[in-house]
Amino acid sequence: MAARVFIFCCILFSIVFSAVADGSETHGSETPDSAPDSKEFVLTLDASNFSETVTKNPFIVVEFYAPWCGHCKNLAPEYEKAASILSSHDPPVILAKVDANDEVNKDLASEYEVKGFPTIKILRNGGKTIQEFKGPRDADGIVEYLKKQAGPASTEIKSSEDAGNLIGDTKVFVVGIFPKFSGEEFENFTTLAEKLRSDYDFGHTSDAKLLPRGESTVKQPILRLFKPFDERVVDFEDFHVDAMEKFVEEASIPILTIFNKDSNNHPFVVKFFNNQNAKAMLFLNFSSDQFEAFKSKYHKVAEDSKGKGISFLLGDIEASQGAFQYFGLKEEQVPLIIIQTNDGQKYLKPNLEPDHIALWLKEYMDGNIKPFVKSEPIPEANDDPVKVVVADNLHDVVFNSGKNVLLEFYAPWCGHCKKLAPILDEVAISFKGDKGVIIAKIDATANDIPNDAFDVKGYPTLYFQSSSGKLVPYDGNRTKEDIIEFIEKNRDAAVQPDSVKDEL
Repeated sequence: MAARVFIFCCILFSIVFSAVADGSETHGSETPDSAPDSKEFVLTLDASNFSETVTKNPFIVVEFYAPWCGHCKNLAPEYEKAASILSSHDPPVILAKVDANDEVNKDLASEYEVKGFPTIKILRNGGKTIQEFKGPRDADGIVEYLKKQAGPASTEIKSSEDAGNLIGDTKVFVVGIFPKFSGEEFENFTTLAEKLRSDYDFGHTSDAKLLPRGESTVKQPILRLFKPFDERVVDFEDFHVDAMEKFVEEASIPILTIFNKDSNNHPFVVKFFNNQNAKAMLFLNFSSDQFEAFKSKYHKVAEDSKGKGISFLLGDIEASQGAFQYFGLKEEQVPLIIIQTNDGQKYLKPNLEPDHIALWLKEYMDGNIKPFVKSEPIPEANDDPVKVVVADNLHDVVFNSGKNVLLEFYAPWCGHCKKLAPILDEVAISFKGDKGVIIAKIDATANDIPNDAFDVKGYPTLYFQSSSGKLVPYDGNRTKEDIIEFIEKNRDAAVQPDSVKDEL
């Protein structure tokens, strides 16, 4: 499940930023093309100098990238520009990069839990504290975000002007109100601010009257959260770190998250997809005459479902093309609602009416809706050496065929998959006269994968199912000889001859 959720979040993360980056994700890590004598401000690290560099820097930002990664190439000039600007910051902010695709750096990538590219980490205190970079992907945004990250975790609010400059109408802001800046409550607040500083902005004050909203006669420590949605201010009095963290995380998710091209909404969209609840997503045309009716009915359903383990998002079709591609949806199905659960199951209701929302959700909660499965069409002709599998025939070809099946999970954009393709063709040709063996592939970006059987963390991923039903991952060398040897070693001799159509 974790792998599927990870892939899902990465794709939706790219959807969010595509709205502000001309349709492509502005991630990256390679240095831009430049004159040979131009200075590069991004440090290049590898296994030989990584620990020494990190240890001597109290604050350093490290990007793990792969040279073949398109998103990495897109970010490269922005990352380099940000590094040049931040080199003049007092103190300088160091930006570095590691080629995580290089074999010598694989242990580093594993240590820092690099599961996709690019992955950017903020390392503090000589590497003792590790945080995810959750800022923008353009140079100016990177600079602004890292300047805040390099400074104090919480800013003291000494005047109404300070409060006005810090607390805006577009983001969540957390303020600790204390009679004095000492004691257990203040120390716990400081710990919370350090822990969550990559996600939220923090401030502290001794005078609640300086703040723009909320009760102004505070006599005891209060944690006050300001937000641009629902109730605009919420107070909390339990200063245990775990309790405060739970409060901040829960209170900063809107009852109904709006997904459109307004960049102010993007942080809340990312939080929506990162939370652990099941996710209900209603997509429609925001310029439709029925928009207000849909929004009103949907918001009421979201309010009534609070605390039931499900979060709600309202998405504009204009901003949701990436989501449609991911889920395998079509615009003619709009208005539509889709729910994705933590185990990867999806439930779909197309061509929705406002009054259908509550009734359909009740059917879902009662367990009366069948899951929706994204699948490419079953190919009419399947004559190539490596057979094409889709979600709708995966069980027939792999689990129910009574044959020995080597299955590749691939992505069309994956460089390693492209290199493996001719090798798998050769393997398949070598078994051409053996009706007991099938070599197959499935586009894991266009078809839903049963994650109770397969753990697909990256591409390509290979699994082998013997004719007797034993399923094992293949993690050997990707040569024709090694793959054939693995199949011969793990296959079963007995095969049910008529369990699969001859063309497979």
